[in-house]
Amino acid sequence: MSGYNAVLARNTKNAPIGIGPYSQTVAFSHYNNLSAQLPIDPKSGKVVTGGVREQAEQCFNNIKAILHSIDHVMSDIVRITVFVKNIKDVDTVNEVYKSFFPTYVPTRTTVAVAALPMDALVLIEALVSHGEGTIPNAPQAGDLIKLTNNTANAPISSLSTQTVAFSHYNNISAQLPIDPGSGRLVAGGVKEQTGQCLKNIKAILESIDVPIDDIVKVNIFIKNILDIELVNEVYATFFPDSAIARAVGYVPARTIVPVSALPMDALVQIEAVVSHGDGTPPQVVEDRHKLVMKLKNTKNAPKNNLSTQTVAFSHYNHLSAQLPVDPMTGVIVTGGAKEQTGQCLKNIKAIVESIDHVLADVVKVNIFLKNISDIDAVDEVYTTYFPGGIPARRTVGVSVLPEGALVQIDVVLSNAESTSPHA
Repeated sequence: MSGYNAVLARNTKNAPIGIGPYSQTVAFSHYNNLSAQLPIDPKSGKVVTGGVREQAEQCFNNIKAILHSIDHVMSDIVRITVFVKNIKDVDTVNEVYKSFFPTYVPTRTTVAVAALPMDALVLIEALVSHGEGTIPNAPQAGDLIKLTNNTANAPISSLSTQTVAFSHYNNISAQLPIDPGSGRLVAGGVKEQTGQCLKNIKAILESIDVPIDDIVKVNIFIKNILDIELVNEVYATFFPDSAIARAVGYVPARTIVPVSALPMDALVQIEAVVSHGDGTPPQVVEDRHKLVMKLKNTKNAPKNNLSTQTVAFSHYNHLSAQLPVDPMTGVIVTGGAKEQTGQCLKNIKAIVESIDHVLADVVKVNIFLKNISDIDAVDEVYTTYFPGGIPARRTVGVSVLPEGALVQIDVVLSNAESTSPHA
């Protein structure tokens, strides 16, 4: 297997080792997946004193230390995700953010959630380019470059780039329901706002000659979980979009994240991860159809007509978020956080095994908890599925989850065999 990409997990003492069984950074192929960073002083192991400004600085310093330990710099970041406890703190976080990104700005998502581990005020994670790749003893195209793009047909922000491509993926900044002409939220309710978010995403993709059906993963941040049916009504008008996608009934993998607040008091915000068949220079320009999306649903995990359980493209698989639903009964399993965590991970394992992979191929795990205090119970079960603590991880607390669940989990999976038609 020496000719294949390998999962590469690393930790440095100059950043917090973590409050759970996970690694600071897990690289695979041309991306590094960093665990979300709390404002913990690595020397004391405690949250730094002060307010959100000091906490944001510590989060970014931790990210910077991790990057330095793997010979990367802040400008290698392609996507930043900021979770705050109080949406009013975003302006202060932004002031700190600017000092770490004085020129280049990555794609970005910002949301307020109900709770964060260790009662922190802010949590920040990063996705990082990895030009040298992870084939053992065989660096790959170490001079790959990022391709950035903004279009006037979608909202422009000085704090983020609309899309940043690296290797075979485009990462899109989360889109608020802003009319790019007026710079304001569109009039109307959640249906109108959902439509504008998706129009903005489609405009960004069209500006780089990519169809909306090239999206492999969608994350929807919603303020009121009761609005999900209205969101879905609009969503279904955008996916599938092309005749080819309709022929196979393609819809991206998807995660719904209930939030306590969004910038500009929006009701919904949507981000997307997009396939990029052409790659980025100096990779040889490839016919995008030489790399294909591979879709999979298995009866051994819950199905949803608005999402595909797993969508693979190039060297990654993106899984839809799994609720603790028994696929045989279609309802939430009985019990508490431990039982529900077990069912989420059983569903993930079933999906992973359906595509001839194993849980050791997981590079990133995202956990959403109704009660942040359940984290210890979750970890008790989690470590039986990931005993080596290798995936990078993010854990946030939300006030509610779909179907009244206590926990929801999604993962990103390495795909060593890639997705060429003949692989």
